[in-house]
Amino acid sequence: MKELDGRLKFTQEETLVEVRDLKKWYPVQTTFLDKVFSSQRQFIRAVDGVSFDIHRGEVFGLAGESGSGKTTTGRAVLRLTEPTAGTVRFNGIDLRSLDPDTLREMRRWMQVIFQDPMASLNPRMSLGESISQGLKIHFPERTSDHREITFEMMRMVGLTPAEFYYSKFPHQISGGQRQRVVIARALVTRPDLILADEPIAMADVSVRVLLLDLMKELKDELDLTYLFITHDLATARHICDRIGIMYLGRIVEIGELKEVYTHPLHPYTRALLAAVPVPDPHERRNEPMPEGEIPNPINPPSGCRFHPRCLIAQEICSKAEPLERELKPGHFVACHFAEDYL
Repeated sequence: MKELDGRLKFTQEETLVEVRDLKKWYPVQTTFLDKVFSSQRQFIRAVDGVSFDIHRGEVFGLAGESGSGKTTTGRAVLRLTEPTAGTVRFNGIDLRSLDPDTLREMRRWMQVIFQDPMASLNPRMSLGESISQGLKIHFPERTSDHREITFEMMRMVGLTPAEFYYSKFPHQISGGQRQRVVIARALVTRPDLILADEPIAMADVSVRVLLLDLMKELKDELDLTYLFITHDLATARHICDRIGIMYLGRIVEIGELKEVYTHPLHPYTRALLAAVPVPDPHERRNEPMPEGEIPNPINPPSGCRFHPRCLIAQEICSKAEPLERELKPGHFVACHFAEDYL
């Protein structure tokens, strides 16, 4: 059992994170005349009713096209972005009920690996200073140990010799090394949950697999749990245990990764998988791809949000929103005609 300054306690629950009906709506900025004459306020529905669980020790992925709401969902889960509605429970504690000071203490167990290391690292801080920043915030009483703990973490992520890299600055190292610094900074407080937001997108193709392998090794060594956000289903296959497919602020399919990849039950999931490059030209998929782009999140389509692009859509799809159903054990899908793919 862990304790937060005597105020909150949480135990080692099997389900680390519970997300229920999470929403994040951004108000649309309008002109003064629009505000005067418009009777309704408009919102960008970036996340619009998302629910899922993350089990302790697993890698749960969120995948989808750009603009589907993946990153906003991840940030809302950690309250980096304040949710509009819904609940997020971390080890049984409702994060939305915490005051700022208690939430700040909780950050020790919830850390982030950001997509762009150059943008997320302070250019005026050395690598050692950036990595040890979390120690200064959460373990001020152990100042004398900060340097050695930072050295240890740098060695764990492959920044060796650590003494050499400690005084370097972000612009003095490669992109792959910067990503290792961001990983080390996230892990230095020994958290339970890591939000990995497109963690290899900015790295060279030649080092992406190395970084994924490093993240998998650290997960096992430090008993981590990942919320892994990606638009690349090939990357998700390499690291995720379960996956949720997002479209226009909603999760349309969720389940064990192998099950979802082998037997996709939603037309959108099938389209994403069909777009994954296949090395062997004789095994390329021949399924037709949906036309168009993700609709405007201010005025999403009625009924099923994917129906304007869906190749099997029928009249009911434009009128009734499909409910999420469990068609196979642990495999949920929100589609009126998902049984067609069973």
